[in-house]
Amino acid sequence: MSDTPKFEVIDRRKMKAEEEKEHAQTPAHEAAPSEPHAGPRLVVPEPEAEPAEKKSAASGSEGEQLPELPPAPTAEESRQQKIAYDAAAQRLEDLVRAQNPSVGAQPPVGFEHLVQQLYLSAMIQMGAGTQEGQRPRVDIMGARQTIDLLSVLAEKSKGNLNALEDRTLQTVLFEVRMAFLELTNMITMQGVQAPPPPPPGKR
Repeated sequence: MSDTPKFEVIDRRKMKAEEEKEHAQTPAHEAAPSEPHAGPRLVVPEPEAEPAEKKSAASGSEGEQLPELPPAPTAEESRQQKIAYDAAAQRLEDLVRAQNPSVGAQPPVGFEHLVQQLYLSAMIQMGAGTQEGQRPRVDIMGARQTIDLLSVLAEKSKGNLNALEDRTLQTVLFEVRMAFLELTNMITMQGVQAPPPPPPGKR
């Protein structure tokens, strides 16, 4: 009597196998009982191989980031390049002044020019300077990046600026951040307070 349940269990497995064979009479189904063993053999190596390749590629890319950089120029190379650059810039300025005698010599570029350039870029990205009658084109994410560049500049140049340069940078940062806050408030308020249109035919 104790052997009967064992035979019943075995018979049920055979019946399931026979039913599955009826639904799919292919050689591939014969390997179904071995799927629990074959599955991990097929699946496990592939995920392990892919992450290994990705990890090696990632580690290789991280390790190769520094070697991929070109070697730093020597002091002599930098000096020669600076001389050549200054000579080319002077030739260009002479050419412009020859064609436009009324144009004076260009002032040397200083720190305030860099700050002013970033300030103008941020304001234009926020729609400033749009001609009258035209819809302003706003690049709010680009403006945010430009303002963040000014923040990086302020952080990295801390302690290396004179009083005028530091005051200029801090004033510009304050102005562009205020403009950014006003613009983002307008954008969010328009998105939140936009009332739904009334149903047609109802007042």
